Amino acid sequence: MKKTAIAAIAMLLMAAPIEAQLLRTTVAQGEIEGVKHEDHALYMNIPYAEPPVGELRWKAPVPKKPWTGVYHADRWGARPPQPTDPNQSGNDIAMGEDCLYLSVETPAKSPGEKLPVFVMIHGGGFATGSYSGTQESFIREGIIYCSIEYRLGVLGFLAHPALSKESPRGISGNYGIMDQVMALQWIHDNIAAFGGDPEKVTIAGESAGGISVSMLCGSPLCKGLFRGAISESGSSFWPVSDTRGGNTAMVRVKSAEQAGLQFQQQLGKKNIKQLRKMSFEELLKAQTGLFWPVVDEYVITDDQYKLYEKGQYNDVNVLIGTNSDEGSMFSRPASVADYEKSIRDNYGEWADRMLKIYPATNEQEVYFASSDIFRDGSFAWGTYAWANLQSKSGKGKVFMYYFDQDSENTIMRSRKGGASHVAEMPFFYGYHFGSGKMTPTEQQMGKIITQYVINFTKTGDPNGGDLPYWTRYEQNKPTVMIMREGLHLDVVPNLPQMDFFEEFFKSRRK
Repeated sequence: MKKTAIAAIAMLLMAAPIEAQLLRTTVAQGEIEGVKHEDHALYMNIPYAEPPVGELRWKAPVPKKPWTGVYHADRWGARPPQPTDPNQSGNDIAMGEDCLYLSVETPAKSPGEKLPVFVMIHGGGFATGSYSGTQESFIREGIIYCSIEYRLGVLGFLAHPALSKESPRGISGNYGIMDQVMALQWIHDNIAAFGGDPEKVTIAGESAGGISVSMLCGSPLCKGLFRGAISESGSSFWPVSDTRGGNTAMVRVKSAEQAGLQFQQQLGKKNIKQLRKMSFEELLKAQTGLFWPVVDEYVITDDQYKLYEKGQYNDVNVLIGTNSDEGSMFSRPASVADYEKSIRDNYGEWADRMLKIYPATNEQEVYFASSDIFRDGSFAWGTYAWANLQSKSGKGKVFMYYFDQDSENTIMRSRKGGASHVAEMPFFYGYHFGSGKMTPTEQQMGKIITQYVINFTKTGDPNGGDLPYWTRYEQNKPTVMIMREGLHLDVVPNLPQMDFFEEFFKSRRK
């Protein structure tokens, strides 16, 4: 054979893996093209809905219309408007209301491979965050990685009587959650075009992303859209009330409407029409309160605790947990007098019991006690309630963890030698925060925990191979995976606090 022919064949063989990548495919809206990324295909800015601008601001998302020609998904879409401009922190992705995008990162070579799918819902307190980013550790394991964007803050969660009147369902306020639902529907309907299996979708999120996962598990709008859920430091099992009361309740849409009216009056505007004419920068500048999902009897139908008691939820396999010192990120030092006043204002007749469980005699103890209250009331109890309720009323497998590793590879170190908020993420996904340093023990923990997540995404069960066996959760039994200097099973570490909040929230539930 001539050298030129051999060279030509060699060139073809070298090019084959690149050509085999699924860089172009067809979805419901038309043909779409991605880019090569780490030897696989990445589609960055897939629009799943029409831009929520103009008259579509503060309305339910509208499905994306078909496009002509080939859509090039070759750059990250705009971050949703949020109080902190990402460009000030070195990020080159601008903000904009045209932000309803999702990404698909796939190792598939062709449609029809039916690979499992992992969908990340970012956190950020429903006020900040972005979907941009990739996850090569999952791709190498044959998993398709998706991430979705949704509206935040005042643009994602403003309730208002006039907006409810506009709505065919007479509701307002949950636009950001409806965005998430539409994105999941788009993924379900189109992921096969990227080599995925719509029946093997796992949703995941941390903090507000984890709260979102919990809400989606309780929403009838998500029936059949996913088979597994991972929630890190997030749940939504608070009672329903007219006020949040220091993060102790979910608010009804009618109460949220009044807050929306106050926001309008604060801006000196006469009506919604004038608010829609304002720039998002002006709205963000005036955004001082907390804009949060509400119970609207459509997206979020009721007190989720009650829904789970009745078995009215999406009964899927779940992997859920919290960190040992994540309340520290949300607490500040204060005087003993101010601490006690806050407790009495928010907990009323329960204040004396709470002050015994979370005592404080100086400012440092106030900080620690406030941190623990935030951890337990905002994160840990909801996860505990979720695990107890689903393990009793559901068929889906429940796996619960308690992360307690004080690592340098985190955004914020714990003052008590525990694990702060988001500290688990480098171990779950291989991220690097802070110094990025990990001890040999932590490196091994990270390998094991990441494999748990991969296994759960593939099969609905974290177990497999030589991994330490993770038993399905049972209340009051050593079935919680404790993650500190290794991994072992035990009961919930802060059980007295969990029992207190169980009683407290029960008294608030009507």
